[in-house]
Amino acid sequence: MGETVRITAHDGGDFSGYLARPPGDRAPGIVLIQEIFGVSAFMRATADRYASLGFAVLSPDLYWRQKPGVELSDRTEAEWNEARALGKSMDEGLALEDLRSAVDRLRSAPGADGRVGCVGYCMGGRLAFLMAARQSSDCAVGYYAVGIETRLAQAGPIRAPLMLHIAGRDAWCPVSAQRKIHEALDGNALATLHDYPEADHAFARAGGKNHDPATAELADLRSLAFLDRHLRGGKPR
Repeated sequence: MGETVRITAHDGGDFSGYLARPPGDRAPGIVLIQEIFGVSAFMRATADRYASLGFAVLSPDLYWRQKPGVELSDRTEAEWNEARALGKSMDEGLALEDLRSAVDRLRSAPGADGRVGCVGYCMGGRLAFLMAARQSSDCAVGYYAVGIETRLAQAGPIRAPLMLHIAGRDAWCPVSAQRKIHEALDGNALATLHDYPEADHAFARAGGKNHDPATAELADLRSLAFLDRHLRGGKPR
C-alpha cells in the first residue's frame, strides 16, 4: 500500500504523487505515467505491483496545473468526456518538466540507487516515448503508442532504451500510425517494439472493457525483463 507525497516542480510550487515503496533498503525507481484518467485505482494498483517486485514507484499527478487530484474511470461517458478534455488541454511541455521533477524526486529519495525508468499508458505511453527521446530517464516503456506518430520529428533520435507495446486493433493508434512508428524506430538499436495484432487499446488495463489478460501478462513480463536489464543490470530481485 502506497502513500501520497509532494513533488517539487521545476518552475515552483509542488504537486502530489502516489509513492509505492518496495521491501528492502535500496531499489531502482519507476515513474509511472498516468492515462488520461489521472492517478486512478489502476495506476495505484500498477504502482503497488511494481513495488512488490522491488522498485520504488512514483505516479505523479500531471493534471495538477488544471485540476489537482483527478481520478476518473472508463465507466461513464461523463468521465470519458472529462478525461478527454483534460488530456487535450494539458500542456505537454510542462508535463514533461513535471515528469523530470518526479524522476529527480526518485533519484534522490532515501533508499534510492539513482536509476529511474518510466512506464506509461496511453497518454502516458506517449510521454514515456518523449522522456526516452530527451534521455530524461534511464529507460522508458510505453503501452499503446498513442500520438507518437505525430511527434517523431520533434522528438529526434531516441537516446535512452525504449520499449513500446502496440495493439494491432487500436483505433487510437491505427495501422497507418503504427507503420510510421515502425519506419522511424525499427532501425534504432535503443528501441524495441512489440506488436499484438489481435489486441485493442488498453488491453493491459485490468477491469477495462478491452482487457486481454493473456496479452497483458506477456507485455508485462517483457516490460519487467526490460526494466530489470536497464535498471538492475539484468539481475531481477
